[in-house]
Amino acid sequence: MFTGIVTDIGRVRRVVPAGQGAGDMRLEIACAYDPATIAIGASIACAGCCLTAIEVGGKPGDAWFAVQASAETLSKTTLGRWREGTRVNLERALKMGDELGGHIVSGHVDGLAALASRAADGDSARLVFALPKALGRFVAPKGSVTVEGVSLTVNEVRDAGGPGGSETRFGVNIIPHTQAATTLGALEVGQQVNVEIDMLARYVQRLAETAGNQG
Repeated sequence: MFTGIVTDIGRVRRVVPAGQGAGDMRLEIACAYDPATIAIGASIACAGCCLTAIEVGGKPGDAWFAVQASAETLSKTTLGRWREGTRVNLERALKMGDELGGHIVSGHVDGLAALASRAADGDSARLVFALPKALGRFVAPKGSVTVEGVSLTVNEVRDAGGPGGSETRFGVNIIPHTQAATTLGALEVGQQVNVEIDMLARYVQRLAETAGNQG
């Protein structure tokens, strides 16, 4: 489990195929964590995707860890487009007693959105994302959403193209600290991002569907 509070911006230092032609990929990510604190098998959220550390190296302040992403993960997230030098939001897994500063995040990416527009809003930036309508129904004003591993509060939601449209657009405000401490400050219009919907919204929808099928 995670909170959507980014603790480091890592950098992809190596991308190599893994396995026997299955389409898996080994990714090595440079980070500022103390490698002595990263256990083999530990979960680390990378741009919002929960991945398992399979190798660790380097020294404090100049460390790296390796993960293996399956073909399924590469096809459903932005990871398949990562190259050497790609900047990545990182978050270590929660420990019992840690401060829950964002919201409960599983690290299971639900789909991709694209940045539709960005504009200055005082010192902040107003970002509007286009999300497939099938996922858009889980996004609510003043609710939570995770974008590239960052916990954000939704300002507004609307269906693009009217009731028959195929996408939902939602807006968020990014304060200067978030712009500097995450990769969201450098997002460009059209760029795709990993999105995880609020876990509560997912289960409420499932319960509603189940209740509707009873009787």
